Amino acid sequence: MPGEGQPVVSRLCVIGLGLIGGSFALAARQRGLAAEVIGFDLRESERQAALRLGLVDRVEGSAARAAAGADVVMLAVPVQAMQKVVHEIASVVGPHAVLTDAGSVKGCVVEAVDAGLGGRSTRFVPGHPIAGSEKSGAAAANAELYAQHKTILTPLPETDNEAVQTVRQLWEGMGAEVIEMDVAHHDEVLAATSHVPHLIAYSLVDTLAGAEDNRDIFRYAAGGFRDFTRIASSDPVMWRDIFLTNSHAVLKVLDDFSGDLARLRRAIETRDGDALLKVFTRAKAARDHFTKLLENRAYTDTMTSQQVTFIARPAGALEGDIRVPGDKSMSHRSIMLGSLAEGVTEVEGFLEGEDALATLQAFRDMGVRIEGPDKGRVTIQGVGLRGLAAPRDTLYMGNSGTTMRLMTGLLSGQSFDTVLTGDASLSRRPMERVAAPLRLMGAQIETSEGGRPPVRIYGGQSLHGIHYDLPVASAQVKSALLLAGLYAEGETSVTEPAPTRDHTERMLRGFGVQVRTEGNRIAVAGGQTLRATQIDVPSDISSAAFFLVAASIVPGSELVLRHVGMNPTRTGVIDILRLMGAHIDVFNEREVGGEPVADLRVCHAPLKGIRIPGELVPLAIDEFPVLFIAAVCAEGETVLSGAEELRVKESDRIQ
Repeated sequence: MPGEGQPVVSRLCVIGLGLIGGSFALAARQRGLAAEVIGFDLRESERQAALRLGLVDRVEGSAARAAAGADVVMLAVPVQAMQKVVHEIASVVGPHAVLTDAGSVKGCVVEAVDAGLGGRSTRFVPGHPIAGSEKSGAAAANAELYAQHKTILTPLPETDNEAVQTVRQLWEGMGAEVIEMDVAHHDEVLAATSHVPHLIAYSLVDTLAGAEDNRDIFRYAAGGFRDFTRIASSDPVMWRDIFLTNSHAVLKVLDDFSGDLARLRRAIETRDGDALLKVFTRAKAARDHFTKLLENRAYTDTMTSQQVTFIARPAGALEGDIRVPGDKSMSHRSIMLGSLAEGVTEVEGFLEGEDALATLQAFRDMGVRIEGPDKGRVTIQGVGLRGLAAPRDTLYMGNSGTTMRLMTGLLSGQSFDTVLTGDASLSRRPMERVAAPLRLMGAQIETSEGGRPPVRIYGGQSLHGIHYDLPVASAQVKSALLLAGLYAEGETSVTEPAPTRDHTERMLRGFGVQVRTEGNRIAVAGGQTLRATQIDVPSDISSAAFFLVAASIVPGSELVLRHVGMNPTRTGVIDILRLMGAHIDVFNEREVGGEPVADLRVCHAPLKGIRIPGELVPLAIDEFPVLFIAAVCAEGETVLSGAEELRVKESDRIQ
């Protein structure tokens, strides 16, 4: 491996000095990645332009003369010209030289190189930079073209690792993010994400250009049309070759797209607005998800993404009659259990927040058809306990620790492997306390350094029921074990050292699963069938807590909060505020879908400091940040102990 500031290779040969090859050559020269860069292009004008623009140190009149003695040969030529070029240079390329390419289709390139060399080479590293421009030729070369862009390498099983590392160092030296995948998967992915979109853009522009009023069409085209059809200005010869050489994968995606397009046409023709809205809603959710995933950040910007200054001023009295957003814990579980159920589950009051959206998208990635959310309404087409499909890629959890921990249990019983990832904040949070007891059930789970994400879960394991005594009260660990227990042979049971929220147990019963609760022991038998149901998610008591505190500390306030979840494992915040002197009335108590619900009336009252009873701590663990505000405004000292859990949330909530 070269030292810092030293070139990666002594002599680099670039065959094909257009945008891609020229940019590769220029970046290598400017960044000192090669001691000498030699170029060749069939067109004399391009060779001279490359020399004049400083893309290369020198040019040669043939591919063979350019490649002779090179350490690395970059093939930046159209894919259908690849075999001829490789055959021409085969006799002069040394046994230790590395061949690589920048073609957009990998299967045909591998075949072409094999044919050109007369056999499989261990020194050929197929590559594809995901970068480009509508401009072409040596004059369009840009040394920064690959910076902050992905480059995909598709090494073959027999490819020499040293050759792969050499090519990787060159691309990374140009500022690219290098990832690896197999040849077939590359061609399938690129057919969907690049090739078919280009085909659609070419077709749409060609169709509109043939219209009688084409001048007005293009004259008044808005930004969306210009952005979408921009790629129709790309090199036609290159794209002809791509479609012909990747026809199998392109046609498969095109058939799927054509079918979906025909359904949209029928919906428009029959004025089926609901069908259109469902498609558009799903597409928007998917687009938003992938935007966050590619930017490696959470679904909504977190408190750590930027420094924000808040200015607080004295407020007047709070008065009103409100309903806060739906309960987050129940929103998570409604998606999970609705997906595993048989039939269609309708959810009202779904919390459209970052964490719950991460759960929703994860199940979409595993083949579950989910419509919404639309004003809190979600429709889930359940696939049954064994109906989840293997995701094509890692499952991205955003900033949701609940999603990652519960999914670790649920996915332990699947037939396929999965990898769970998250944003930078989630990647620092502990996952071993979930993984360890699941391994006792027979799950095969790997966590990363320090027991943190990513979490790799291997499918095809035979789970067996266990009894587990929770060392620390944790609804997430309990829920993960119960979800895994649905797939286990025999009974799975958990004993809690202190009460934790029991939404999982209650909702499982709502889906027809028999769950036994005996004191602090909860048990579920494996192999049960979940039946679809209707869920009305009550208002989240954690969200209501902010208004309970605000109205308590601001003189003259009186608020009514409607349809608040009153699960006895969650009402610690009300008990603590009452002990501090808060005036909170609970009325209109009822049960909705197995969950107790009530309306709350809160009025201003002078608060006093207290020593918070230990038995209430786990019942208010998520509400302590706002309870600390109440403590600041109270007369006297408030003391809290036994709340270590606050240090391992999305942030250190005590700090």
